[in-house]
Amino acid sequence: MSAPAAGPPERDPPPSAPVEDYLKAVYECELRSGSAATSDLAAALQVAPASVTGMVRRLASQGYLDHVPYRGVQLTPRGRAVALRTIRRHRVLESYLTAVLGVPWDRVHEEAERLEHAASDDLVERMAAALGHPRTDPHGAPIPTAEGTIAERTLGSLADLAPGATARVVMVSDRNPALLRYVAEIGLHPGTEVMLVARAPFGGPLTLRIGDRDTQVGPTLAAQLRVEDSAERAGAVECAAARPADGTTAPTGTP
Repeated sequence: MSAPAAGPPERDPPPSAPVEDYLKAVYECELRSGSAATSDLAAALQVAPASVTGMVRRLASQGYLDHVPYRGVQLTPRGRAVALRTIRRHRVLESYLTAVLGVPWDRVHEEAERLEHAASDDLVERMAAALGHPRTDPHGAPIPTAEGTIAERTLGSLADLAPGATARVVMVSDRNPALLRYVAEIGLHPGTEVMLVARAPFGGPLTLRIGDRDTQVGPTLAAQLRVEDSAERAGAVECAAARPADGTTAPTGTP
């Protein structure tokens, strides 16, 4: 009598919501400092350091994290895939809730936090398709692709501009609703062109020109607005224009 045919291989159960939250927090810490220390994760997740230590040990044993001596932990490829999938869900949800349902951009982060663990990948992909596959969320943060890649960029802050320089606001942190309401009130949405007119000494306010009006913001707020310097943007456009269609490097001078 022949043995019964083997069924399909068992698939790993999907990560739980706490696991997704931890891996997403590690990813965000890595962006800032290259790794995630226990204290950083405890602050980001608002839990006790002892709880972080236990969860980190568990995630490392499951292949999601690697320990970095004296620095904390980093995501493994498996952990990074889960983190980016969770971030994609969150940012697509933010985009859909804002664009389709009219949820204000200062409230949509908390709504997406509640929904990101419940929404299926299929639902998220339908939302993304309905929006035309947006590349950024309402706050300017890049949305990972369905394949698990993300176009992270190194951006300076508005506080880093020199007087007379112009830049485009690219991204605003979505964690502080009051900050988002104020930023919207003074017209500093992502995509806004702004000039730094003057910088007061001793940590004083920065005078900005937005369109045809001037306004002042404090250096703490300016540091939370990520911008693309207009000169750098123009240079990138020139480089792209000089590159041949076949992707090779164009010659830059005479032989």
